[in-house]
Amino acid sequence: MKITALKTYAVPPRWVFLKIETDEGVHGWGEPVLEGHARTLMAKVKELETFLIGRDPARIEDIWQLIYRNGCYRGGPVLMSAISGIDMALWDIKGKVCGQPVHSLLGGPVRDRIRSYRWIGGDRVENLVEGALEMREAGYNAVKFNICTELQIIDTYAKVDEIVERLSEVRAAVGKTMDLAFDFHGRVHYPMARVLLKEIEHLRPIFVEDAVVSTQVDAMAQLAQLTSVRLCTGERMHSRYDFRPVFESCAASVINPDTAHVGGISEMVRIGHMAEAYDVALAPHCPLGPIALAACLQVDAVCYNAFIQEQSLGMHYNSGGDLNDYLTPETRFQVEDGFLPIPQGDGLGIEVDEAVVIERSKQEHDWRAPIWRHADGSISEW
Repeated sequence: MKITALKTYAVPPRWVFLKIETDEGVHGWGEPVLEGHARTLMAKVKELETFLIGRDPARIEDIWQLIYRNGCYRGGPVLMSAISGIDMALWDIKGKVCGQPVHSLLGGPVRDRIRSYRWIGGDRVENLVEGALEMREAGYNAVKFNICTELQIIDTYAKVDEIVERLSEVRAAVGKTMDLAFDFHGRVHYPMARVLLKEIEHLRPIFVEDAVVSTQVDAMAQLAQLTSVRLCTGERMHSRYDFRPVFESCAASVINPDTAHVGGISEMVRIGHMAEAYDVALAPHCPLGPIALAACLQVDAVCYNAFIQEQSLGMHYNSGGDLNDYLTPETRFQVEDGFLPIPQGDGLGIEVDEAVVIERSKQEHDWRAPIWRHADGSISEW
């Protein structure tokens, strides 16, 4: 079997899908997406065609290493997101050829379903109480949300009090019926993160995500020593090498790498098993599309330390297209009692509705993160 074509589709709301075709008629789907950089990823996949056309799709690891190690520039969000989509599609092909789900080819599942959570509140942190209660009504027992908007490197205690009051309202509304994940989203600098972690400790979040930006592993390690709150990082890291200092410094007790940004299923499994050796929990990041989520669920199936899965069904970003819009009815995702079942079909376990993909790809999208500024006019972290 040989690879004959790579076809990319930019589809709303902000995703890129990849179809890899072969000379035997078997195809696989991947999601080489980097939010806000759709055209860049499509160009990168196009650039990699010369490496892939004519190769045996079964040699997944060899192709992974070929793309990763070619030349002297490695890692980073663009290359690793492109590899991610290709890797997903190759595993999808292998599973279909073997008549097995991907997780079966990776040693078999350790679980049949995984707890799931969804984002609420939007970028500007609105209607958190209403959002949490709606999610509880829908059967979820965990949600995640931003705790703040713009926050200066040193900000006021009035702002701190406002944040704590907002979070306390959510905790009071849901009581002990839901776990709450607080996302600092890299908007909080170290001096304010120290203050906020102390002030919110009594609210008992399941974890705090990106208490500081992921490049500040040393600062994160210091924060981890100052709080009983579990710190989580990883969505902005792009290989096992990025995670090594996190593990070695005990900077986080939860990691949330993204299967669509970190090198696909192959690298996610390596990182998950690596984390297990340090007793670090795995909570894959995935506010993305259906192919990325299906790939995450294959990882969740085989990584013992995976405990919760993010997903974006009905998320505020998904205007113009939700996950299940792109899948055939029999393989659509459905949350059951706060859990997502591990797909059992061949390959990734989903069936992409190609006609819908082609039609929606005619609606060009150009999603960008918003530009925020502080009161003094300086750029704020989004």
